[in-house]
Amino acid sequence: MSLLFSPFSIGSLQTANRLVRSATAERMADQDGRPLPTLEALYEDLAEGGVGLIITGHMYVHAAGKAHDEMTGIYDDDLIPDLARLARAVHDLGGRVVPQINHGGMNSVAESISEPIAPSAIDQPFLPRPAREMTGTEIETAIQAFAHAARRCREAGFDGVQIHTAHGYLISQFLSPFVNKRTDEWGGTAEKRMRFLREVCSAVRDQVGADYPVLIKLGMEDGVDGGLSLGEGAEIVAALEGMGIDGVEISGGLGGMNKTLNVRKGIKSEAKEAYFLHLAQEARRQTDLPIILVGGFRSRSVMEKVLAEGVADLVSLCRPLISEPDLPRQFELGLKEKSRCLSANNCWAEGPGVGIACKCPHDRVGETAFS
Repeated sequence: MSLLFSPFSIGSLQTANRLVRSATAERMADQDGRPLPTLEALYEDLAEGGVGLIITGHMYVHAAGKAHDEMTGIYDDDLIPDLARLARAVHDLGGRVVPQINHGGMNSVAESISEPIAPSAIDQPFLPRPAREMTGTEIETAIQAFAHAARRCREAGFDGVQIHTAHGYLISQFLSPFVNKRTDEWGGTAEKRMRFLREVCSAVRDQVGADYPVLIKLGMEDGVDGGLSLGEGAEIVAALEGMGIDGVEISGGLGGMNKTLNVRKGIKSEAKEAYFLHLAQEARRQTDLPIILVGGFRSRSVMEKVLAEGVADLVSLCRPLISEPDLPRQFELGLKEKSRCLSANNCWAEGPGVGIACKCPHDRVGETAFS
């Protein structure tokens, strides 16, 4: 049997194969964060398409952490029935689904949040607006917001929860020495910068219990001078099992002005695929936890190679599954060996009420040229 289509377990979570839909901001929720029918339909397409595990687009855990408009919310118990419909829709088709929970921190835009917050006051050209330093009370509130969001995941019937600790969002900000300039118990040394993550993981475990699968998406390295180094990222990976984490998805961190650091364009050869492979290789040296690797996978052969070498246990896809939700099924049936995705970053919604969708000209160009 192909490794790609062999089952795998992350704690008590069992997947039918090693293909994961990486969290992708769908922009398919109303102003209160309630998921729209289009989001349910999207997850149904992914489940029918053979994805082993769906990780939802990031859901905001607190009103102060809404990163953008049309973001799905998980900040209030009143949302649980709406979220439960998403879980049931996937389960009815035999799929598995895990919400990604997040707080935008300094990356919350004006359309959503009047005053963004961060571990320390910060004003940088790559930010939507300056952010002010969080108070101790706000830090504790954010920790509990993550914990109760995880509880809602369980109560809504999801198969686990993923804590977003990448891409320059709040937990990533606490880990980054570029952002976190605090001199109290929440900053200064690498260990103190890791405290917020430790407290979030502990509070989450308190809410969901010992057996509920808790995953993390970790930005192992920032793309800015003075940011989180690979060495520090490796130390975080080494500590995750002790924090009660069941599996880690490896990605990038802050990014800064380099907007394409985490979502790269022009992946037209196998050599450009798996662009976070070096991070996963270091992560594997630090932990025996299941590793999910994201970052430019397009070819089945590259996916199989990474799994066969043991660098990662699962591979995670974003843009290819926007373009072709049934790509896993096509791979399994031998109908394709490579995604048609052009890596042009044309997926994102161009206006309200649209949501993510592939807008690349496949019909005009001809899919055979990219398969």
